[in-house]
Amino acid sequence: MTSKGPKSKVHPTGTDGELQDAANDTGRRGLFAQPSPAESGPAAQETAILDRSSGAGRQQHKGEGHRQRLRDRFLAHGADGLTDSDMLELLLTMGTPRRDCKQPARELLARFEGSLSRVLDASQAELEQVKGVGAKNSFAIHFVQAVARRYLRQRLIGKEYLRSSREVGDYLLHAMRGLSRETLVAILLDASYGILAVEEVATGTLTAASVHPRELVKLTMERHAAAVILAHNHPSGNTSPSQQDRRLTRHLYLALALCEVQLLDHCIVGGEQRPYSFADHGLMEEIRRDCQPIIQGG
Repeated sequence: MTSKGPKSKVHPTGTDGELQDAANDTGRRGLFAQPSPAESGPAAQETAILDRSSGAGRQQHKGEGHRQRLRDRFLAHGADGLTDSDMLELLLTMGTPRRDCKQPARELLARFEGSLSRVLDASQAELEQVKGVGAKNSFAIHFVQAVARRYLRQRLIGKEYLRSSREVGDYLLHAMRGLSRETLVAILLDASYGILAVEEVATGTLTAASVHPRELVKLTMERHAAAVILAHNHPSGNTSPSQQDRRLTRHLYLALALCEVQLLDHCIVGGEQRPYSFADHGLMEEIRRDCQPIIQGG
């Protein structure tokens, strides 16, 4: 009887053999073991980086394509080619160019009752309450707002007021409607009613007792102004003049008239509506008649 020796192991060959070896190797190392040097070498790492960057590039290209279409529509049709949401989205991307800003733009408009102007006038804290809006986004919004205000203000200089009253109204509406405190502004004119400058006179509670005529008179003398248009805002949004507004206007009219400077109008800005004009409603003529005996007597 011939004794049988131990059987020798036979390893599979070919593809099936390679798979079996891989399985055995995994079993020996465990599922969470570190890869071998060959699997984690420079070539393998470079391949992984290329794969990741290719996927990120495709995702970024998709978002960039959408933003480019918005830019192309603006270049072709101006602001009329974009919705408020589109414009706000482009503003937000100035702060975070690699992030999709479509949804934050929509949520900002929804939060501020669908009003783009209210979004632009909102504080940083209010803007950043919306998910996806950070400090860089709010900076972009406020920076564009500041540029627009400076542009509208500088565009007035040297223009004739009587021919640019709409531009003056646009500037006042844009610059003052979002202010949280009452602010008094003077538009200084030359003898031909050309606009010399726009200056802030006072902030806070505006009454005849709190606004000093000498500050306004000083501004007119420094700029050699012959006439003035006043404007202030009502944070409440109501543009109807109060009795304090009427007294203040009369007070300043008299102070300027004694220096031979005309007060042509006093405008009140509030909300989205056009500014209220004392002159358009006959109040300046009424004040002129009331002050005439005092001026002549002086």
